[in-house]
Amino acid sequence: MAEIDAMGADRLLCLGDIVGYGPSPNECCDLLRERAVTAIAGNHDAAAVRAAEAERFNPLARAAIAWTRTQLTPENLDFLAGLPRERRIDGLSLVHGAPVHHFEYIMDVSDAQRAFERTGDALTLVGHSHVAEVYYQDPGGRTFQQRLLHGGRIDIVPEFRYIINVGSVGQPRDRNPQASFAVYDSEASAVHVLRVAYDIDRVRERMARAELPEPLSERLAAGW
Repeated sequence: MAEIDAMGADRLLCLGDIVGYGPSPNECCDLLRERAVTAIAGNHDAAAVRAAEAERFNPLARAAIAWTRTQLTPENLDFLAGLPRERRIDGLSLVHGAPVHHFEYIMDVSDAQRAFERTGDALTLVGHSHVAEVYYQDPGGRTFQQRLLHGGRIDIVPEFRYIINVGSVGQPRDRNPQASFAVYDSEASAVHVLRVAYDIDRVRERMARAELPEPLSERLAAGW
């Protein structure tokens, strides 16, 4: 948030999974509410509100979301329950996983091709896989992929369409443990994906005190 504030962003957007793995679910919700962040629901946010949503989770994720439910205040449960699964704002389409099928993963060019077929939006921002990358489609319908392990600038060309995964602040999974987020510069027609270091050991200590599954703590240090 300090990095974002230093850039003078006009508006803050969140693509979901506000809670689910980490040791600070209330603090995360409180922060977004205090800052009037425009947010959508991720699959873990949905599972925090409705237990049935976690049936497809792996055992570690189910354990973490079960703990999260015991921690969330009534106000934050209401906040998560009220989040929509998609939004369109100033020419941007926001969805956690993929257009139409909101919690579907986009992991490769084939997935992206199917996602492009379900939307006419020129610029879609997603999260879900925790991997920072961009898929773009040329006027002929060909789809391409570029990973953004160390961040990068994406120039938005009017003739192309884009699905940009901004990565994960709390649990990156692209072998880079730095937090990942993006800044959209509408005047320059560009999206900047940025990586920033944070105190991972402090988070892991809090996870240990909360008795969250140890593998979830270990993967923070590895970015996986």
